[in-house]
Parts: sequence; structure tokens; C-alpha cells
Amino acid sequence: MQVDFYHLTQMPIERALPRIAERVLAGGERLLIVGADEAQRTAIDRLLWDYAADSFLPHACAGAGDDGAQPILIAGEVNAANGARHVALIDGEWREATLKFDRAFHFFDDERIEEARTAWRSLAGHDGIERRYWKQNEDGRWEQAA
Repeated sequence: MQVDFYHLTQMPIERALPRIAERVLAGGERLLIVGADEAQRTAIDRLLWDYAADSFLPHACAGAGDDGAQPILIAGEVNAANGARHVALIDGEWREATLKFDRAFHFFDDERIEEARTAWRSLAGHDGIERRYWKQNEDGRWEQAA
């Protein structure tokens, strides 16, 4: 299992998430997006429809229809009703249930950095987990720092 920690310093989640989602779908995988705040989930729902002028990311919010058929499912809990093996945590809160997935993307900003550090340290003792820490450089590009 791989856990990618994305420290949002220059780019907000609204710009970072669609790029990750595109890569997941391009690889033939499905994605579960998890956030506790309903307003944030609603904003992400709108964003994925029109984040780029020439494309959109097919998705739905959990409970809004045929969850199992959705390439990307947005939910308040870690429940991959769409069969996703990749999960994106968009609210900075680490959830142990993500360890059941093949890959987790843990997004956090400076307000949640201590929680991210705690999660990073707690995962050090787990067998079979590869941790990666990504930060943004001055140009806003992602660089692997650990």
C-alpha cells in the first residue's frame, strides 16, 4: 500500500485534486474522495464538472444514484461503494480505514500539519506501507521530499 502525503502550500485542493483524479482514471482505476464537510464535498462536486474548459471528470456524490457505477465517488466516510482501490482524503483528516486501499492521497494544509505528522509517524510501524511526502516548490510544482 502506498500513502502519498500532499502538503498544500501554494496550490489549493481545488487545483491539486483534479490532477490526481485524472491520473487515477487514466490508469484504469476508480477513486473515492472523502471529506467530512458537506460544503467542501459540494464544492468538489461542482469543481469536477467544470474544472477545465475542455473536459470534466465523471463522478457522483455518494447516495445520489448508482454509486457502484461511478468512476469517482465523493463521500463523507471511507466507504468505497464504487469499488475504488484509491482514496483521496481532502479535509486533512487521516482515517485508518484508508489502509484497506491500494493507494491513499492525504491532502493537508498548514492548519493540519501536526495531524499529518502524527499520521506519518504512526504509519512508520506498519509493514507493507510505503509513505511519500510531496511538497510544492516555489513554482507550485510537486516535489517528493520524503
